[in-house]
Amino acid sequence: MKTKSIEIIFITLIVSLVVVTVFMNIGDILKEKNHIATIETSKGMIRVELYEDKAPITTSNFIELARSGFYDGLVFHRVVPDFVIQTGDPTGTGSGGSDKTIPLEIHPDLWHTTGAVGMARSQDPDSASSQFYITLSAQRDLDGGYAVFGQVIEGQDVVSRIRQGDTMIRVTIDEQ
Repeated sequence: MKTKSIEIIFITLIVSLVVVTVFMNIGDILKEKNHIATIETSKGMIRVELYEDKAPITTSNFIELARSGFYDGLVFHRVVPDFVIQTGDPTGTGSGGSDKTIPLEIHPDLWHTTGAVGMARSQDPDSASSQFYITLSAQRDLDGGYAVFGQVIEGQDVVSRIRQGDTMIRVTIDEQ
């Protein structure tokens, strides 16, 4: 009788552990992965992880523009050594943008480290549109004032070779 009770307890414990493990893994499986943007430039490829979980408005705007072909063929109109490269202006002058603006979206976990991708804007914090930059080095003075929405995961060497007038051939978004 005692042995049967121990067996039942043991089986119950095993089943409970299996159920807990399955539910923990289901959570990981159901968690969406961030999209990856591939920026094909005249100097090579840059791959960027987009932080949709921490900057959903900004990444959604970027993804929409990329999928529409907005960025294809645009030039890097601003290159400041040891600071940033900047693109996303259809006029190529630094004063243009898309037909809409988005609010400033700051997340405390996203900083301007080397290879951070952020939204350019005017003096108005809610004026970001289509222009974005990639940092050439850590730029912590920008933290809290500009929205970081991605990070270079491949091609920082390409970022470093970009010069003013170089072209984004196309920007694609990896499907999940």
